[in-house]
Amino acid sequence: MTQATPVDSGFLAMMAASSHARVVAARREVSDAELLDRALALPAPPRLRLSPQGFDLIAEVKLRSPALGALRGADEDVAARVTQYVEAGAAAISVLTEPSRFDGSLEHLQIAARALGNRAPAMRKDFLVEPYQVIEARVAGAGGVLVILRMIPPEAIAALLDMAARLGLFVLLEAFDEADLTLAEKILRTHQANALQADAPLLVGINSRDLTTLQVVPDRLLQLASHLPRNAPRVAESGVETAADVARLAQAGYTLALVGGALMKSAEPAAKVRELLAAGRT
Repeated sequence: MTQATPVDSGFLAMMAASSHARVVAARREVSDAELLDRALALPAPPRLRLSPQGFDLIAEVKLRSPALGALRGADEDVAARVTQYVEAGAAAISVLTEPSRFDGSLEHLQIAARALGNRAPAMRKDFLVEPYQVIEARVAGAGGVLVILRMIPPEAIAALLDMAARLGLFVLLEAFDEADLTLAEKILRTHQANALQADAPLLVGINSRDLTTLQVVPDRLLQLASHLPRNAPRVAESGVETAADVARLAQAGYTLALVGGALMKSAEPAAKVRELLAAGRT
């Protein structure tokens, strides 16, 4: 595996600028109106169905991590991988689509969505800054998107959520600290007041990575667990490696874990999914 590039404290600002540039380039090829017409002509996306057993997994396709370097090569069989994930019990599949630091693409999302069919939704994981990218996600087959709360202003977040609700996509709101979680709580109240929860549910997740180094801070997930909203599914993100990790997180009140690196590095990803699910449901 190649050595990762150091990340500075402006990581999110850098990724937001890169994301804006991708929107500008994409818009030259397809207008907002045309793209939205394509999305609205599609059948409803697959729904996120959580298990009555009380704990679920969002299994991730991620070819590269800025902190860890290359996880898989460009020849990775995305369709085969997501099929293994969902057959092992994953509730949803997260697909990195950011190209410059994660080797992702919208094509990976398209491949994953086709392979999944209606068995489980694919979620676009990227540094989304404009509703155009939510529409892109739906056209590529997504049933959900990730929104990073601290990366863009509240009005931009609202625009992303409005588009996701219009297209029937679930949203994972990603938080890093208590301030982010306070904002998530406010968003949830507005979302539920608008009676959108059933068609476009919101999940709230805590990312345990330090934004300066992108190294995992394992204790963050447990330290912030008590601050998570209780009226939405609660997701542990980053640094979830073992069954023991999952057991601790489930006991702390998390209802899902998003797992990427541990699955991408595993020689038997389906067995790993089953192992983690069993730990969370015990």
